[in-house]
Amino acid sequence: MIFRFLILSDEVDDFVREIKIDSEATFMDLHNTIIESIGYTKDQMTSFFICDDDWNKKTEITLVDMGTSSEEDSYIMEDTRLEELLEDENQKLLYVFDYLTERAFFIELKEMILRKTLDKPICSRSEGLPPPQVINFEEADAKNQINDLLGEDFYGDAEYNADELDSSGFEGLDNVSDNSFEEDRF
Repeated sequence: MIFRFLILSDEVDDFVREIKIDSEATFMDLHNTIIESIGYTKDQMTSFFICDDDWNKKTEITLVDMGTSSEEDSYIMEDTRLEELLEDENQKLLYVFDYLTERAFFIELKEMILRKTLDKPICSRSEGLPPPQVINFEEADAKNQINDLLGEDFYGDAEYNADELDSSGFEGLDNVSDNSFEEDRF
C-alpha cells in the first residue's frame, strides 16, 4: 500500500509538499524524504507526533531513543514502520523540526493507495519555500519583547494606533529601584 501525505506550514502560506511512500517504510524513511525535499540539514533533533483530529499530540516517534520511562510506549523512527501507527486516511501528524521553539509541519495522510507499492519514497509535489530550519534567537527574543509590551489589548483593537507605543512613556523605569515600589505599597 502507498501512503500519500500532504505537508503544510503555518509559517509560510504557499509552502506545500506531497510525499508518496510505501506503508512498510519507516518513519526514518519519511523523515529523510521530508528533509531532502525541503533542503534542511539532518543535524537537528526531530520527532513525529500522531495527533487526534484537533492536532493534539498523542504518540511520539523520536529520531533517537530519549530514554523515556517504561510505562510509556517508546517509538524510534528507525524501528517503527508507518503501517504500525497509521491506519486511517485523514490521520494527522506533526513533524517537529525545531525542538527549541516547537516549530512543526502539519502532515495529513490524504490517501491510502491499495494494491500498489513503492521501492523508494518520492516527493510528488513541491511548492513554495520552507520556513527557516532554525530561528535566530536574537530576532525571536526581540519579537517576544515587543509582543510583551503590546499585550493582547493591542491586537484586534480597532482604534490601535502605532504611535501610541511611544518609548518616551518608558523613560526613567531603569532608574527605579525595587525598594521604591515597596515603600509605595505601605
